[in-house]
Amino acid sequence: MFCEKPLGASLEDARALTAAAEAAGVVHMIGFNYVRTPATQFVRRLVAEGAIGEVTWFRGEHTEDFLADPETPANWRTSGRPNGTMGDLAPHMINCARAIMGPIAELSARIETLHPTRPGPDGPAAVDNDDHAQMMVRFASGTMGHLYFSRAATGRKMGYAYEIHGTKGAIRFDQEDQNAVQLYRAEGPEATRGFTRILTGPAHPDYLAFCQGPGHGTGYQDQIIIEARDFLQAIATDVPAWPSFHEGLAVAQVIETAFLSNDTGAWQPVPHD
Repeated sequence: MFCEKPLGASLEDARALTAAAEAAGVVHMIGFNYVRTPATQFVRRLVAEGAIGEVTWFRGEHTEDFLADPETPANWRTSGRPNGTMGDLAPHMINCARAIMGPIAELSARIETLHPTRPGPDGPAAVDNDDHAQMMVRFASGTMGHLYFSRAATGRKMGYAYEIHGTKGAIRFDQEDQNAVQLYRAEGPEATRGFTRILTGPAHPDYLAFCQGPGHGTGYQDQIIIEARDFLQAIATDVPAWPSFHEGLAVAQVIETAFLSNDTGAWQPVPHD
């Protein structure tokens, strides 16, 4: 079973789909494709291997500007909670944060609608979902972080980006430059330290199948091909796929907790089924 994100329109949907997939005994996977770029796979490896030491901070965002203009007419994206930014863009970066940092233990969130009305066919139309949101988080490891999501971030087209600080270095990545990783190592003379731009190539995960030339780059469609390969391979070998519906459910729990935090104005623990 394959499901595009999010895993259902609600936490209840996500639970039901996960239970159904498990009961059927079939391979199941959710479509978090951006975490599959050669660059982000490489970053996950760097962090896991301790290349930047103990991680002390994670900042992530998924920002775009397709609804930055308040005169953009109302459409299906401006109606219904699942179609807001928390249902559309947030799941990708929450998945990324979890993939690199591990589970989120608690959070404090604020969720807003920037433009409550937009032009409609018969006059102003109400917008009943969110334009942007932010959350402070603490991962289960104890590390602090911050996540931001927006469909009204003027100038941002594919702002799936993150920055990770560690005791021995730091990493930066931006999906708008998806074939490059910025790596800082806290070593050598201070005068010569600085971020190094690493261009992805055949030495990085899942790159060689698309191109033999370092720096030539992969694109959005290649992420989908990698995703399809992983799903079909899981079916053929009868091994669990990643990210499975369980990851989709975990992301849905973070989103539901964010809405609860926004409503109560307080930090909230993130439950784990």
